[in-house]
Amino acid sequence: MKIAMPKAQPGVVSVVVVNFRGADDTIECVSQLGAVDWPRERLDVVVVENGSGDDSLARLTAAFAGDERVRVIESAENLGFAGGSNLGAANARGEFVAFLNSDAKPHPAWVREAVAQFDTSPAVAAVGSKVLDWEGKVVDFVGGSLTWFGMGYKDHENQPDDERFREPRDILYGTGSALFVRASAFAEAGGFDERFFMFYEDVDLGWRLNLLGHRVRFAPASIVYHRHHASMRSFGPYRESYLLERNALATLYKNLSAENLGRFLPGAMALLARRAVAKSDLDSQLFDIRRFDGAADEFDATTPVSKESLASLFALDQFVEELESLSATRDELQSARRRTDAELFRLFGNMIHPLIGDSSYLSGFRAVVDAFEIEAATDRRHVLVITGDALGEKMAGPGLRAWKISEALSAEHDVRLVTWNAAKRHSDRFEVAHVQLQNERQMAVHEEWADIVFFQGYALHHFTTLQKSEKIVVADIYDPMHLEQLEQGREFGTERWTNIVRSATEVLNAQLSRADFFLCASERQRLFWLGQLAALGRINPANYAADDSLDELISIAPFGLDSTPPRHTRDAVRGVVPGIGKDDKLVIWGGGIYNWFDTLTLVRAIGALAERRPDVRLFFMGVAHPNPDVPEMAIVQQTRRLAEELGLTGRHVFFNDSWVDLDDRQNYLLEADVGVSTHFDHIETTFSFRTRILDYLWASLPIVTTRGDSFGDLVEKEGLGVSVPERDVDALADALERMLYDDAERAAAVEAVGRVREQFTWEQTLRPLVEFCRDPHPAADRVLGSLSAPIALGGAGRRSRPVTAEEKFQAISTRRHGLGRDIALARHYLTNGGVSSLIAKVRSRSEHARAGRR
Repeated sequence: MKIAMPKAQPGVVSVVVVNFRGADDTIECVSQLGAVDWPRERLDVVVVENGSGDDSLARLTAAFAGDERVRVIESAENLGFAGGSNLGAANARGEFVAFLNSDAKPHPAWVREAVAQFDTSPAVAAVGSKVLDWEGKVVDFVGGSLTWFGMGYKDHENQPDDERFREPRDILYGTGSALFVRASAFAEAGGFDERFFMFYEDVDLGWRLNLLGHRVRFAPASIVYHRHHASMRSFGPYRESYLLERNALATLYKNLSAENLGRFLPGAMALLARRAVAKSDLDSQLFDIRRFDGAADEFDATTPVSKESLASLFALDQFVEELESLSATRDELQSARRRTDAELFRLFGNMIHPLIGDSSYLSGFRAVVDAFEIEAATDRRHVLVITGDALGEKMAGPGLRAWKISEALSAEHDVRLVTWNAAKRHSDRFEVAHVQLQNERQMAVHEEWADIVFFQGYALHHFTTLQKSEKIVVADIYDPMHLEQLEQGREFGTERWTNIVRSATEVLNAQLSRADFFLCASERQRLFWLGQLAALGRINPANYAADDSLDELISIAPFGLDSTPPRHTRDAVRGVVPGIGKDDKLVIWGGGIYNWFDTLTLVRAIGALAERRPDVRLFFMGVAHPNPDVPEMAIVQQTRRLAEELGLTGRHVFFNDSWVDLDDRQNYLLEADVGVSTHFDHIETTFSFRTRILDYLWASLPIVTTRGDSFGDLVEKEGLGVSVPERDVDALADALERMLYDDAERAAAVEAVGRVREQFTWEQTLRPLVEFCRDPHPAADRVLGSLSAPIALGGAGRRSRPVTAEEKFQAISTRRHGLGRDIALARHYLTNGGVSSLIAKVRSRSEHARAGRR
């Protein structure tokens, strides 16, 4: 699959322009590149003379003879757009290869704005430009969609260019008329498929890049103006139809998973035949034996058939001809795939698009879609994610977690992230919405839309709509709120403290009683929550029969970190915060200061260490929580007061009085030498999960932390730094000194951090949730009952006596099938017929069971 490419020169952009019998356009196009806002020494232009058979080569050579940036490469034969572009790329020198149509002119910012999108992430492998008409008023390309039968089409073509098309976003493919690709990714993917010759080779390349785990971005400020000479008209429209039909089948065959290929390809071939007939004036029932009455055949061997119809037949035949080589390509590509079809379908746009409007074709289209259950395969579930945290430039742990969960699930589903707090951050991958607290009407709109409801915090408590919902519910209980309140509420006096803890416990018990699936943050937490679930009757025969490990009820999905390493983009602390110099040793406290943290011992340890190491500095990244619902806790002022009393404020201890922006935090972390987290050894600590530690792992920082929680154990076990006893000033000061000044110990810790952090990427930590949402189902005891408490069984509209647990078990399980089979059937009824269907089946089973006992 890989192709050979020359060694890329960093920062260089190679522009490939393919010429075929259009020397005037090509010369004008290349001359326009002189106005592009990109350093001349980093612009490499490759012109491919693609076997025009006229005087193009001589004219191009003469036109560019004095321009050392431009090289003319000759092909003896017409290789098509795909082959000509590959030939140009094989002679390109740049880190990025840009493909530009010869009848196009670039905007001065064309290159600069495209390269800026590559800088957003190393995962971005290709960037599609915005393409407008020659006057720059009407859209030619602002993103493309792909039908389930393999044909791509341009979204919003011929519409006015306006504010709808001003935001960058991920796309399935860019148009080959103005497309940038990393040279390394282009080589890895095998370039354009030369079997295509022309048409859909850009669609196929984009799909392959996405399939291999890369991203393709739309760059709205990277603009090209396209003249459109429609060169295919000289060859006849049927040749275009032939290429489109053939290449659409090849695109499907190469890129779809085995499961979807078995459904889509037969349907696509059936639809191809329907299109062929629709393009003719013939009746496909002419050969039906039932219509033959013995008279002369109304259709004889000399009846003309349109070339448009024959194009489809020939396309199918040539697809068969190419199957052997396509199969080899498919095997290699599928073995290397890193993303599922479901992940990529979000980029396809409207897949159920017929493209043509002939009435007979449309009826056939609907019949094929229904017969092969195409919509069921392409539909994406609706996942509602609810948080009470602020969503903006500044986000605390719960908000960030909800955001990353939304990102992870949006790969395969339509996701809507809702908060009753500030919603000032937007995503091009999922919808962000705001509801007013306890506004049932607003929340009902979102609940009705959803197939799966995921929530954290107090969402279920605040909205009756969610309490009554029959949708599949996932509860995020990574934060044991009632244990936090044991510390947070201590300062309010016994009566209020007791009420706060009781209220938090009741809120959690309601969640534990209702949800179908739970996420927690560690094995310690899971054991803790299993105990609370058992006390509420959720550890019961129904759930145990469905899965005796109970992983389908509660799984571990800790906080995560970005798999893309952080990059330093600006000075944030060193030389910026007065009192912190470029060469000082910097200890960073990531996140807020709460009552369960032992910042007082930390400040004292810094004071002790500063006496022998005067260049040590401690910086607290956040004091004012971004969520206005979270009040400043007493420990904040206590910490400030102690630092003042010890004479450390502004000399060795520094406070950021606000909160660091989410997208800026890496600049603070990367300037630090050590990350620190200190806490008290109590029940909250035992079951907590310190999200700030993940940022330290992300930034490759050695860690100094207190023992007693899961991360303290991990730091000690894996050598990520040093864990110390609680409240031990000397031990803490010694640990900080070792990580700051002992080069060997520090290097060993950094190496260990690099190894361990891969376990905590969001892709790894959220895998249980992603897997559950691929096969969402209600908890077994919610479908069949807990089998541990009496319930009323019977038909609608009449009262029945409560039955015993033994009778209930008999009512919902049979000796013939067993409980496991019943659970599987219940899932089937729920998935295919909804809650009402499931209830009807359970009632029917109950009536049969009771009738058998009479």
